[in-house]
Amino acid sequence: MKLNKLCLALTLITFPLSTMAAGLDRSGQSISAFLQPGNYAEAGLSVLDPTVEGTDNNGNAVSDMGDDYVFASAAVKVQATDKISFGLLYDQPFGADAQYGVDGSIFNDGSEGTNVKVRTNNITALIGYQPTENWNFYAGPVWQTVEADISLRGNAYSKAPGATLSGYNIQVEQKDAYGWAAGFAYSKPEIALKAAITYRSEIKHKAFANETSQLYIPANAIGNPTVIDLRAIDAPVNATTPESINIDLQTGVSQNTLVFANLRWVDWNDFVVSPKLLANPLINQNLIDYSKDQYSATIGTSHKFNDKWAATAAVGYDSGAGNPVTTLGPTEGYWSVGLGGQFSPAQNYFIQAGVKYFWLGDAEAQTGGNVKASFENNYALGYGMKIGYRF
Repeated sequence: MKLNKLCLALTLITFPLSTMAAGLDRSGQSISAFLQPGNYAEAGLSVLDPTVEGTDNNGNAVSDMGDDYVFASAAVKVQATDKISFGLLYDQPFGADAQYGVDGSIFNDGSEGTNVKVRTNNITALIGYQPTENWNFYAGPVWQTVEADISLRGNAYSKAPGATLSGYNIQVEQKDAYGWAAGFAYSKPEIALKAAITYRSEIKHKAFANETSQLYIPANAIGNPTVIDLRAIDAPVNATTPESINIDLQTGVSQNTLVFANLRWVDWNDFVVSPKLLANPLINQNLIDYSKDQYSATIGTSHKFNDKWAATAAVGYDSGAGNPVTTLGPTEGYWSVGLGGQFSPAQNYFIQAGVKYFWLGDAEAQTGGNVKASFENNYALGYGMKIGYRF
């Protein structure tokens, strides 16, 4: 069974969006573009529209706090010789977007709600060595930046009974750090078989943050009412984005159909970010923390209808990174289904589009080690588009 044309037509119909995962994980950090034959380039855009609602410990409804977000990806791969290849891959692997409303819950102060924006940028430079037409060994450095702008509002962020961390703000300046990636792949083009294992190292960020807050402690908490002004300028804040392993598998099952799977592990266990002011004994809270590793899987099938059109269907699962969770993203994992299509006007380029529906896992949101709200029966819609070109 010869499937060379099938391989070219279908191996690219992976969904151009991951968009929702445990912890701060977003893109899935795929290197599939680097494993394409010949010279290849792609660019993609993904959008997630989540609905995340809950109830706080006082019985107040927490309105939809899941903010829409958009992120991009791009890649270029050059086959320099029969045995040497080079690749540059850009994505935004980790992030968070949340906006709590002024809704009477404990996540707002009556005029503003808790607001979260965390952004990363990631460029992976890979060099591949192909000793035979079937094997590919690759490795290279990873450059990554992290920045954040977070505002915490309301009684949810308190330690002593009635003590409110009112108006806490932190801005983390963008700063770069470095890690590495390595892996190997095996392919058998005549049956569209591909298998790849990729490891990414953890990346240690030593950034600087500006923090400001007022800690209001009412009379019934520790005596006389007290307002404490807190400020930390250019304070060091450490964070380590986690190591991960991706396993990618695919094979042809007929002249026009293949099946594929992606398995992913991310080391979120004991992940903690604790800036200077929040580590103050009067507050003693972590900004972000997760307690378990993330395991996720996506399996699906792609079918070629003719030389121009093909489609993909897939189901996905994500374990989450522990429960209770941070208020930055109060869900625990998901189940998903997705549909995607590919249109190829010519053999050397294509356009893909896809949509996913996510059933988000129920979770309890905690601050300072105490559960403050429950979030149940939530969902999200993801959309994505990708353009690919062979040269």
